[in-house]
Amino acid sequence: MHLAGDFKVEMQPRRQAMSSSEKREGARWMIDLRKTVQALWHGEILWSCPMARYSTFKAGGPAAALIEPRSIEELASLVRGLREQKIKWMVVGGGSNILVTDEGFAGVVLHLGRAFGAIAEVDSQDGAVRVTVEAGCSLARLVNWCLEREFSGLEFAAGIPGSIGGAVVMNAGAWGREIGSLVEQVTVIDGAGNLVELAGASIPFRYRSWGLAEQVVAAVTLRLEKAARHEIEAQCHELARRRRGTQPLDKPSAGSFFKNPPDGPAAGKLIQDAGLKGYRIGDAMVSPKHANFIVNMGHATAGDILALMDVVLEKVAAMSGIWLEPEVRIIGDRQG
Repeated sequence: MHLAGDFKVEMQPRRQAMSSSEKREGARWMIDLRKTVQALWHGEILWSCPMARYSTFKAGGPAAALIEPRSIEELASLVRGLREQKIKWMVVGGGSNILVTDEGFAGVVLHLGRAFGAIAEVDSQDGAVRVTVEAGCSLARLVNWCLEREFSGLEFAAGIPGSIGGAVVMNAGAWGREIGSLVEQVTVIDGAGNLVELAGASIPFRYRSWGLAEQVVAAVTLRLEKAARHEIEAQCHELARRRRGTQPLDKPSAGSFFKNPPDGPAAGKLIQDAGLKGYRIGDAMVSPKHANFIVNMGHATAGDILALMDVVLEKVAAMSGIWLEPEVRIIGDRQG
């Protein structure tokens, strides 16, 4: 799953290759960007950073710059500064629901990594417990942390990739459960870089969305329950076993590529019925194990994945009249 509360960056229309004058203009823009970003941030900056390193697809073009803030205050300051300077930016956590096009992202990526993943128990009373976790913490680490302390509620998330921030923004779910049902409070950074506390009950969670825009998840407080360790562990192992049996976890992917339509068959069933299991373009393939997974067979480019996405969309629409909506966030321009 993945983006930790990033602003929505829509894919732009396909465009032709740049002319010489456009390349010169791009070089000047990059020089100006370096000066501006270096004035905002005095820590390490990765320039022309390949986003394949930060995506579970293991594919994608470069971001102009990538920065890893280490605290909520640093993140808020960067959001404020980049907004004031009118520089495009986005926030990425585990990268489990993004695909940056081969042409890349002409802006700054704020990556929330392990340094942005603190977990703390807030309080415990009458069998209930509240846990606060920073947005960059991986779901896998959080599930294990809860298991060690005998906190129950997140078992359904065992095996889901990505970070807790992205899970909240996408209202990640499995086996009939969704993360939104556990959220008590979210600390967000608004478009102006201000810290705001939102009550979980005020957030309009819906299928694969938290229903809010232009706010970045910085930290989340979850309501969990005390339970016996062996019970939590048994459920985690069972759900992980079922996931391994039905999903192609041995290949890079972004999990379920398309959202299930609100009415009618699931996306995977529609894709399977269109005869697309095993269909391949370059090293991108519709998984024979689960048709709603597009997998990277080794050296797939973002272009391979997007071309395969287009085929799936068109063939499913022709067969069923249903136009599927990607669950994966596609970022950047497309040539051709």
